[in-house]
Amino acid sequence: MSPLAPFKHDTFRIIWIASLASNFGGLIQAVGAAWLMTSISQSVNMVALVQASTALPIMLFSLVSGALADNFDRRRIMLIAQGFMLSVSAILTACAYFGLITPWLLLLFTFLIGCGTALNNPSWQASVGDMVPRDDLPAAVALNSVGFNITRSVGPAIGGAIVAAAGAAAAFAANTLSYFAILFALFRWKREVPESPLPRETLGRAVSAGLRYVAMSPNIGKVLLRGFVFGLSASAILALLPLVARDLVRGGPLTYGIMLGAFGLGAIGGALLSARLRERLSSEAVVRCAFAGFAASAAVTAISTEAWLTSLALTVSGACWVLALALFNTTVQLSTPRWVVGRALSLYQTMTFGGIAGGSWLWGVAAEQYGAANALIGSCLLMLVGAAVGLRFALPEFKSLNLDPLNRFAEPPLELDLKPRSGPIVVMIDYEIHEPDIPEFLTTMAERRRIRIRDGAGHWALMRDLENPTTWTETYHVPTWVEYVRHNQRRTQADAAVGDKLTALHRGTMPPRVHRMIERQTIVPEHYERYKRPVEMH
Repeated sequence: MSPLAPFKHDTFRIIWIASLASNFGGLIQAVGAAWLMTSISQSVNMVALVQASTALPIMLFSLVSGALADNFDRRRIMLIAQGFMLSVSAILTACAYFGLITPWLLLLFTFLIGCGTALNNPSWQASVGDMVPRDDLPAAVALNSVGFNITRSVGPAIGGAIVAAAGAAAAFAANTLSYFAILFALFRWKREVPESPLPRETLGRAVSAGLRYVAMSPNIGKVLLRGFVFGLSASAILALLPLVARDLVRGGPLTYGIMLGAFGLGAIGGALLSARLRERLSSEAVVRCAFAGFAASAAVTAISTEAWLTSLALTVSGACWVLALALFNTTVQLSTPRWVVGRALSLYQTMTFGGIAGGSWLWGVAAEQYGAANALIGSCLLMLVGAAVGLRFALPEFKSLNLDPLNRFAEPPLELDLKPRSGPIVVMIDYEIHEPDIPEFLTTMAERRRIRIRDGAGHWALMRDLENPTTWTETYHVPTWVEYVRHNQRRTQADAAVGDKLTALHRGTMPPRVHRMIERQTIVPEHYERYKRPVEMH
């Protein structure tokens, strides 16, 4: 499949082009902020905290943002996030122009811009699946990396030139103007939001559902672990690059911009090569190569005193950065149904950017104590450990899972007049299983348990009748009737195989019998009339 196939879709193409301008401005702003900190603070740690202050809000707030992305119009969320970042950037520009910036105020502004990014990113990444069909999703994720790194290859160098010629305030002004392109593209996008017959989940319940889904999805858990380790170790190069440019190669802001450009140029190459590498190598092999390549780049950067050699090493690290992160992102998206994809991506971002934020602080402290070169050597060793982690937690291969809704569930007719919030609901399903089929039945039920809990059930149990040993009963609870309906609607086409296998193992003359019941409290007889109505949770 062509790596440019997503460009056939107008919405993706227009927003992708607009994002180039926005990313271009963001990188110019990053150069201005990093170099301004070297000018107003002598603390090595404060310089590293510039990157940490941008990554920290993504770690802190992405899960809430992911819940919002799955429950509200993603387009509107992106408009709000982009408008907020535009406002913060305009105020930052004014403060820099009038000389009001202090080190802590600069960190506050970069933190607020990071908050806007935390709100925007889950909706943006989840929206890629709304803009292109599933088959084009890996190419679309790679093209997003290409777009960002096209700007990274030239944006930092231009940003360095702007800072050198006109100061940091000019760089911040350029970033402020860059938001208008993406705002225009989002206003132009008329996204069709599907109507849901169910009420919207509360924020707390939506966050819990996202955490539960990821906790019960082992493959996604492996991606989160590897993303955290990669962010923790690989953050050293970008966090310490201003010090590398200033102290190790004796350059200025233009040198720093050129080095960032080399990193971006390598990232473009990595994005363009990713599809071909995935065809020839396993996902785990690609990730291990990315860890090893980044380690080699960090070692060369630590010992080099020549700008050209450091830039060459940064080209390798840029390619490895995109190969790893794009593969992590795509794996999460292809392993997650649409109803929870925003939350799954936000958890991935929380882990990865948590690693970046923690690593930026860690390597900044190490550079303060032992020098930037030694800190980079330390990160090199941790990257090699990250590659070895794959021996125990190998990244899963891409699977062509059909995660579309199964749509087999029809709400049953009820004799009781239940309200949506009536509950708790207890469900019991009876199976007739012959003795030779029990091992296979238990194995299949273990997978059924994972799916049930993943999709919102609680108190799952499997029981065997002591008087009729061929009778087995699966039981689980859900808090309300509407959550029972939501639980069944979350089942995907890929999950159908488990249900079909259980039905095939059932030996009764009739299909497995389903009992749906509502829990009731015992009451004294004189108060019976008061409790005739269905129990309703508040």
